[in-house]
Amino acid sequence: MSIFNRRNAVIGWLAWTGTKTVMKRKAKDAVPAVDTETKRPNKSAIALGVATAVGLLTFWKKRSGGDDTAESDS
Repeated sequence: MSIFNRRNAVIGWLAWTGTKTVMKRKAKDAVPAVDTETKRPNKSAIALGVATAVGLLTFWKKRSGGDDTAESDS
């Protein structure tokens, strides 16, 4: 009897499809959302936005300002 057969393939496909559905639902629940009562983002969403902005600004500053310091020292 072979390990790879149609029955096992269907069972594996069903398990994978079910797992994807459950994981999508869990991921959607974990994402910071907008509070429906106040129509404002919750604190974790605000913190995530601020952290993203600071990270992007830091990356942008290092990428654009790295060459200027070497030229000014010469």
